[in-house]
Amino acid sequence: MTSFLALLGGTPAVTAAAPHFSWPPIDDITRAKVLAQLDSAVSTPGRSGIVAVLEDALQDYFGTRHAITTSSGTAALHAAYWAARIQPGDEVIVPAWTFHATASPLFQLGAVPVLCETLPDGNIDPSRVAELITPRTRAIMVTHLWGKPADMTDLAAIAKNRDLDLLEDGSHAHGAGHSGQKAGTFGLAGAFSLNGPKPLSGGEGGFVLTDDDDTYYRILTFAHYNKRARDEIPKDHPLAPYAVTGAGLKLRIHPLAAALAHDQLARLDTYLAGREEIAAYLTRELDRTPGLEVAPMPEGVKSSWYALTAVYRSDQLGGLSLGRFHEALVAEGATEFDLPGSTRPLNQLPLYQHPSHLFPGYPAARSRYRPGDFPIAEKAHAHTIKLPVWHREQDLKLAEQYVSAARKVSEHHKELL
Repeated sequence: MTSFLALLGGTPAVTAAAPHFSWPPIDDITRAKVLAQLDSAVSTPGRSGIVAVLEDALQDYFGTRHAITTSSGTAALHAAYWAARIQPGDEVIVPAWTFHATASPLFQLGAVPVLCETLPDGNIDPSRVAELITPRTRAIMVTHLWGKPADMTDLAAIAKNRDLDLLEDGSHAHGAGHSGQKAGTFGLAGAFSLNGPKPLSGGEGGFVLTDDDDTYYRILTFAHYNKRARDEIPKDHPLAPYAVTGAGLKLRIHPLAAALAHDQLARLDTYLAGREEIAAYLTRELDRTPGLEVAPMPEGVKSSWYALTAVYRSDQLGGLSLGRFHEALVAEGATEFDLPGSTRPLNQLPLYQHPSHLFPGYPAARSRYRPGDFPIAEKAHAHTIKLPVWHREQDLKLAEQYVSAARKVSEHHKELL
């Protein structure tokens, strides 16, 4: 007899044609804006044209004094660290579970990423930060993982009380907020990615937010040099003599990416509102599915819903492995269910175990991380399955099919054992 499950010969639960999720949404208006930019300029060395338009719009949206575009989110993070005067030997506390680029620019600066245990949701645990602070600690970097803001009230208090800079990686969290304040605006600087699947996308690119003038000038020196640095850094500022060369790097955004990002920024709140509605449906329905637990968003926390994550409970499905459960979901046509790969506990990555292999001379004593060092983050990562969150009303039918696929596999899990 043929099994009901698609993996074992049955009919898939998801009948919608693939792809089921593509980002960013591009329509004729978007195409026209990008084509107009193509005819206008494909290089913008100063703060003019579409770069100025985008940065002004970002400042207005986030309510910050400065927004500086960069070539990528990684470049934005690198610039933020450099602008915060992170020096060789300095320590920066970072979440143990994040994308590697949250912390990897520190190796370029000769500084030390000090990994901190996370809460089960992946965000840094404020109660574990203080125990990691030493006389060498210079800053705390916070990731808002999957678009859910971290507990910024407690983290901001720790940073203020211990005289540390608070930095944010908002690459998943455009438009997200905590207690009515947008992610990326709590500390000295907030770095964001504009990479393809991010809530706000330019295909590639990034930006840094800050209210501090000196930090702004330092980011210009690090990422833009020459024309823009000469035009914007005051003549009596200590960095002014270095404006032509800067720090020797050029990390500016491409104008076509800026045009795409500017078009998308005007739509961001509409996207987020749509995601909020579909996330509420997915949270409710998937949490009712044996084998999956989806925590509700805490009061006062607004997510960007870069991804919706569920904790897999194999004990509710007779010990069925997450890998087998995921394999069955994909066979049902629910191909957007994903197991986090590159965004993982950093202590599992060779770069954080043996950085001296890539950075000769980096002290071996700092290569102390090994698998098992962060049991909460590692357990949570090993039991997480995630979905992108759709944003349109018509996407609700697709979300319903994904829920049906999850329930189908859950109900017939014994056939997979």
